[in-house]
Amino acid sequence: MSNRRSVEDLKRLIPADRLKSLRAAAPAPKKPKRKPAVRRSTRRVLERTPNGNIVVKKPLPPSPYSVEELKLFKKALVARRREVAGDMATMEDEALRKNRLADGGEATKMPIHMADIGSDNYEQEFSITLIQNERQILKEIDEALQRIQDGTYGVCLATHQPISKPRLRAKPWARYCIEYKRAQEAQMRRGA
Repeated sequence: MSNRRSVEDLKRLIPADRLKSLRAAAPAPKKPKRKPAVRRSTRRVLERTPNGNIVVKKPLPPSPYSVEELKLFKKALVARRREVAGDMATMEDEALRKNRLADGGEATKMPIHMADIGSDNYEQEFSITLIQNERQILKEIDEALQRIQDGTYGVCLATHQPISKPRLRAKPWARYCIEYKRAQEAQMRRGA
């Protein structure tokens, strides 16, 4: 037989007036703590270990830049995003226009020589590569804008150190500090 008693058993054993006094003496529920005024980033850095596992590192520190500086960087990012999006649209329209003309549009110029076909294919592949590069830049700009919103802009994702202002002026969507990027490129050259 168990020594545990159910709540109903305890209610029968404790007189009603004693039960009321116990309830009245119970401490009031605690008020929830207020959130701090400074928004801390919950964004975590992921790292792949040599054996292929993904490890979650500590959260990124807050941005080392003032609100005014962040506004300037955001303005530069939005302007560059607009420029890249416009360039992409122009390249896509031009590539589609060439394809439409070749597919039977009014000004169809059927290449007479094999070299012309090769040149057309090269131009098309080159345009596709440029569009892919522009899409990658757009993605990185969007990530930088998200880091501004998260309050972690200007912090190297690998070392958690501040990214220098000259680097951010040259490439506002930079994810890594120049020291880390140089080391990464040197390692790639050695490995290649």
